[in-house]
Amino acid sequence: MAVEQRQKTVGVLGGRSLVGHALIPMLVQAGYRVVAFSRKDQAGHTTPDVEWRNLPTTPSRLVAVPQEQERIDDWICLAPIWILPDYYALLAAYGVRRIVVLSSTSRFTKVNSTVSSDAIVVEQLVQGEEKLAAWTAGRGAEWVVLRPTLIYGNGHDKNLTEIARFIQRFSFFPFIGKGNGLRQPIRTEDVAQACFSALHNTAIANRAYNIAGQEVLTYREMVTRIFHTLERKPRFLSIPRSLFQIALMMVRILPRYRGWSISMADRMNKNMTFDWAEAHADLGFSPRPFQFGKNDVPR
Repeated sequence: MAVEQRQKTVGVLGGRSLVGHALIPMLVQAGYRVVAFSRKDQAGHTTPDVEWRNLPTTPSRLVAVPQEQERIDDWICLAPIWILPDYYALLAAYGVRRIVVLSSTSRFTKVNSTVSSDAIVVEQLVQGEEKLAAWTAGRGAEWVVLRPTLIYGNGHDKNLTEIARFIQRFSFFPFIGKGNGLRQPIRTEDVAQACFSALHNTAIANRAYNIAGQEVLTYREMVTRIFHTLERKPRFLSIPRSLFQIALMMVRILPRYRGWSISMADRMNKNMTFDWAEAHADLGFSPRPFQFGKNDVPR
C-alpha cells in the first residue's frame, strides 16, 4: 500500500512584509504548506496552503505551543533581525532546525555615519546576526543570513517609492554634490528567490551572503530612471550641504519625511556596491537589472 507523503511545512515571520508578499506564493507554488505569523489578525486570509496565526503584540506574553501542535523544522524570518530574539521561544517550541533570516548591507554602509540613528541600526544588525549564530549553535540548528542592498518593487517599498513620491509632489529631486555614488537596487522578487534557495539548499549552513541587484548605476541615474517611469523630465537641484540641512528641517515637518536625515544625502555620493558571487555560486542567485516600472510607482 502506498504511503501518503506529508506536505512540507515552513514557518514565516514577517509574512506581510514586502518580501513576504513575493515569497509566500513562491513557497506555495513549490508545494510547501506555509504557516505565517503576524501581530495583526490575518485569519481571514487563511487558505488551504497558507495558515495565518496571531502573535501577541507583547513578545513577553508568548505562551508555550501546545504539545499536540505540529513540528515546524524550517523557518524564514523577514521581520527585522533585531526583533527575532523576542521569538526564540516560539521557534524553540515548534522545534526549529533551520532558519533563513534577512539582515541588511546597512551594517557596512552606515558604519561611519555621524547620525545616532544610523549607529543604532548598525549595532542592531550586527548584534542580531551574532545572537542568531549563538542561539542556533546552542540548539544544534542551522542558519543562513541574507543581506540585501536597496530593496524595491511593487510600489510598497520604503526606498525608491519614497523618491518617486517626492518627485510626484515637488517635480524635482535634490542632491548634495553630483549624486555619483554607485548603487545596486534589488527587486523584492529576487530577494524572495534568494530566501527560497537558501531554505531549500541544505548543503549550505551557518553562512551569511550579501545579495544585490545585477546592475551597478549611479544614484543620479537611478533617480533619472524613476523620473522617466513617472513620465517627467528629470530636474535636479544640487545644493551645498549647509543649505540642504536647512531644507531638510523644513521638509521634515511633513510626517512622511520625518525619517530623512543628512546622512541619507551624504550617502548619495558614496559607493554602496557588493559582490554577490558567493550567493551565485552557493544559491544560484541571479538577480535582474534595475527595472523600475509602472507597477512600482506608489499608489
